[in-house]
Amino acid sequence: MSQRHVPLDNIPALDSGVAGLNAIQVEKQRSFGFNDIVPQAASGWRVVARDTARDPMLWFLVLTAVLFGLLGQVTESLTLLVAMVPLLGMDAYLHQRTVASAAGLASRLASSARVLRDGQWQAIASRELVPGDLVEVTPGEYFPADGLLVSGTGLQVDESTLTGEALPVAKRTLEPTAPLPARTSEEHWGTAGTRLLTGTAWLRIVCTGGQTRYGEIVRSAAEGSHAATPLQKAIGELVAVLLGGAVVMCVVLAAVRLWHGHGWIDALLSAVTLAVAALPEEFPVVYTFFLGVGVLRLARKKALVRRAVAVENIGRITCIVSDKTGTITAGSLVLAHRAPADGLDEASVLQVATLAARPDSGDPLDQALHGAAGPLPQATRLADFPFTEARRRETVVWSRAAGETTAFTKGAPETVLAMCALSDHERDGWIARVEAYARSGHKVIACARRGLPAGAQISVEPEEGFQFAGLLAFEDPVRDGVREAIADCMAASMRVIMVTGDHPATATAIAREIGLGGSSPQVVVLAPEDDAGAVLGGHPGLHVVARATPAQKLALVKALQAEGELVAVTGDGVNDVPALRQADVGVAMGERGTRSAREVAPVVLLDDNFRTIVDAVAEGRQLFQNLRIAFAYLLLVHLPIVLGAAAIPLMGLPLLFLPIHIVWLELVIHPTAMMAFQDLPLLGPLAPVQRHRRARFFSAQTWLGIGLIGGLVSVAVVWSYLHALGTDRDVEHARAMALAVLLVASAGITTGLTRLRQATSRGLVVAKLVSLGVIVQTPAISQLLNLRPLHGADWALVCLAFVVIGLMTLGLASRMRQHPD
Repeated sequence: MSQRHVPLDNIPALDSGVAGLNAIQVEKQRSFGFNDIVPQAASGWRVVARDTARDPMLWFLVLTAVLFGLLGQVTESLTLLVAMVPLLGMDAYLHQRTVASAAGLASRLASSARVLRDGQWQAIASRELVPGDLVEVTPGEYFPADGLLVSGTGLQVDESTLTGEALPVAKRTLEPTAPLPARTSEEHWGTAGTRLLTGTAWLRIVCTGGQTRYGEIVRSAAEGSHAATPLQKAIGELVAVLLGGAVVMCVVLAAVRLWHGHGWIDALLSAVTLAVAALPEEFPVVYTFFLGVGVLRLARKKALVRRAVAVENIGRITCIVSDKTGTITAGSLVLAHRAPADGLDEASVLQVATLAARPDSGDPLDQALHGAAGPLPQATRLADFPFTEARRRETVVWSRAAGETTAFTKGAPETVLAMCALSDHERDGWIARVEAYARSGHKVIACARRGLPAGAQISVEPEEGFQFAGLLAFEDPVRDGVREAIADCMAASMRVIMVTGDHPATATAIAREIGLGGSSPQVVVLAPEDDAGAVLGGHPGLHVVARATPAQKLALVKALQAEGELVAVTGDGVNDVPALRQADVGVAMGERGTRSAREVAPVVLLDDNFRTIVDAVAEGRQLFQNLRIAFAYLLLVHLPIVLGAAAIPLMGLPLLFLPIHIVWLELVIHPTAMMAFQDLPLLGPLAPVQRHRRARFFSAQTWLGIGLIGGLVSVAVVWSYLHALGTDRDVEHARAMALAVLLVASAGITTGLTRLRQATSRGLVVAKLVSLGVIVQTPAISQLLNLRPLHGADWALVCLAFVVIGLMTLGLASRMRQHPD
């Protein structure tokens, strides 16, 4: 069993092992500070404003909105300002979540403590405790700080929030008369944040505040930050490049128009038109919109997204670091196997064990027994002999109405077997069955009974002459669908590492059951001093890490990220908080997870099912793919708009697009980008993951395809303008022709990217074509827009553009779907 250092310098000299401090000693110990394990999170509008001001995307929206306002495009400016509202709300929400996270961590701590001072037991606030204090902890209470157990019998502790261990942990006390050791095993420690289940404990406080293990976890969680995601950075870089190019082109265009002698008004109008066409405000707006769609879709998959940008990362996950208890398993103790002795059936052996269990003990094993057995026969309880670590059994004596008096006992198999009259051969056979159950990760108890004389006065526990009843094996069952989810991850080359503080045999058995690592999973058992990062380097095919501390789990996540993995961490306890915060995507359990884990994690599973994680990854990948297709559409449509708006004026010809035309185009582009691509069908089974931490919009081949198609549309738009302009300089006819080619090309691009499989995309394409025909071919409307109706030959060329661009885009879309970047 692992050893923990005892900081003896923290504790003053005491008269005995069970003596309390006096007032002078307490005052001296105040130098260690208050027992504030969870510090108060900073709050207030100034803190929110400071954090919000660090968001570069927000500043981009502000500057872009101001620029649109200066250009007179009030609608676009207001749209961007409205888009800021959810971002501001998100920042305020995240700040509130930080405060709530601190409250969640504090909920696992005792608010008051019963302490022995100046020879008197008194109740004080737990923050007033100092190292050296002697406190009393009763069943159901949390330990107020870290300390050594100096008194108590039958102590069992729930440590699941710190270690992930689902089963109660038995504790032993130190010898009261012996001096405190410099190092001692974990079985002698009571730890802040853990709960006493059975017995009454006296705890000598050793570590308070930030020195406790719970305090170390809080500090680790507080050190995390919400940095910009890779895709946010990539969007920022793309927008910066496009914005810089637009500024340069506007300056050049204005200078050329002036040089051509068109005057300041024409130069300014040309530059303003190009600026409105080139400003890439759609990219952040579409990004934000798609994240909102992702939140709704994942909610339908029972994955509640508490931070929208997690939708981006969850689809790019390459490794899942999963807690065992409550994530892969149900996090509860259930009776799995019954092995009755000869002459008894399964119901009888269960009844014997249940009659030796107290329903009010708080022990999950006792509760599991009573839950499985149901109502018991009417009888009177005569005597109880509770479980102790020294005896390793519990005995209850019952008297029935018929006058029968029977002692029932349950406990460690070797202890109960020694109390029964069995031959060596029989005993060896039962021991072999116990070992087989233990190897498969079960907790095993034995039970027996003994008849006693009617009316006997029981003052001493019977220790021999029992009739062996059989064995009961308990397990924390694997959740439904986990094995299939693991298989899907393996097929997609996605790593899954199960990290637990549980026993290695249990962890190995669970790994085999879910198919993690096949029949021989690679398991590493960590000692407290082990470096998890170094262990990972020495075991590249690692499947299970057992006996891991919270610090080691956090180090493992960092090591995986250093290797290029995008890591999702699942968990439900306080012990998972640091790793959840460090992960690219933290996934907490919603049903049994602690409040602190739920508040830190950006994703919460509403059904606590590992299968849901894999479904969410598949949904996230599809959303990321849809976002890429939407961005491809924006680039394919904006490229000819910008090149056309720049090339024609640079030739010394009348402007291709007037500001009203740009507004018309934007009214077509915006709804298409946000609505046509969000509902594309799922890609199917998880494809093999791509391991690169830097988010890329497209591969070099995809960029080349976008450039070729966008360039072709640009050439078609410019050529159609020049062709329709003719020798008679019919500018209205030329503009109508160029706009028709561009809008039809946009419809062809939409058709190729979506394949018109959804009603939304079909409706948008039809609306584009119909509105184009009505606006251009209706003289009154076209005249208002400085256009002229087209001829039959013009429409033939326009239809040819639709077919060619649609087919080329269809090929590009197929490549993007088959080879996600």
